[in-house]
Amino acid sequence: MAICKGCGAILQSDDPEKPGYTPKEGAEYCQRCFRLMHYDDLTVSMREGIDPDGVMKKIAESDCLVVWVVDLFDFEAGMIPGMERKLGGKDIILAATKRDLLPATMSEEKIAKFVFTRLKDQGISIRHLVLCDMHDENSMKALRDAVETYRAGREVMVMGRANAGKSTLLNRLMHNQTLTMSRYPGTTLDFNPMVIDGIPFTDTPGIEIEGSMLMKVKEKDLKTIMPAHTIKPQIYQIHGEQSFLLGGLARVDLIHARKASAVFYVSERLNLHRCRTDKAEALYKAHAGELFMPVPEEKCFQTLSCHMMQGKMDAVIDGLGWVCVSGDVEAVQVHVPKGVHVTFRKAMI
Repeated sequence: MAICKGCGAILQSDDPEKPGYTPKEGAEYCQRCFRLMHYDDLTVSMREGIDPDGVMKKIAESDCLVVWVVDLFDFEAGMIPGMERKLGGKDIILAATKRDLLPATMSEEKIAKFVFTRLKDQGISIRHLVLCDMHDENSMKALRDAVETYRAGREVMVMGRANAGKSTLLNRLMHNQTLTMSRYPGTTLDFNPMVIDGIPFTDTPGIEIEGSMLMKVKEKDLKTIMPAHTIKPQIYQIHGEQSFLLGGLARVDLIHARKASAVFYVSERLNLHRCRTDKAEALYKAHAGELFMPVPEEKCFQTLSCHMMQGKMDAVIDGLGWVCVSGDVEAVQVHVPKGVHVTFRKAMI
């Protein structure tokens, strides 16, 4: 039984609409992976359908060291409810990826402090943290060293949410492009074993990010909302009630703001539009899909709010980024498509 080297799906030549299809006998990659790797062409969407409980159960039943991959830019979306319970006390190395997307002025010490604080809030214990910059061989060496230290002869299971960067990380460890990498959720479809420097690794299917904005837009719009380069903070001074439209996907209101600032950390391709709060709803209704792009596939919104925390606070929208608010503000209100997770936390930066 042959499996696709890129995504782990069982290769088959019967149904072009199902995972693993290839028309070519003896192929190493399925047609979906081949077209993603060479043309960035998504022939079959698999951003839904992965059974998260099944993935976690199989990892829990394996005698393994877990490398848990979390995207630092989209950190809150990387949290997995009940992970400590589901993995039954497994040894975990947290590989925090996409360090290069965060501003260079943010020190590794500050990032590590933020990560451990959020893990404590979630009740999650790890053995080791590695901050991974895919362009920095020193961070890859740090990960290899951590695996050697904690593996104790076991295989290594690499897990995490969809789009966290698992396959990219493994390709960097292998110094090649064997595994399929793409911005589309659901690239890895099954458990995909491999050997790296004599150590057995397994790439696992990405656990569905059901509360993410990435699941609410058309897949052609992912390139607009996912940052490709280091984030450049967009800073606004606030006097009076102000609202910000993030494309046509979300709205952030600063309630009873007197003297405050709002710093947005989002993709450089996503258009931000500032307006008065009392004009925001009418403006959106008049121009969504034209001036404000992209828009969610279903325009059914929910509103979440939080009273201003002491000091600075972040309002984080899974899959989209966050805004850091400081100053004299009564509350922050966020309007997002129904089902998208919003987290209010002490400021990351």
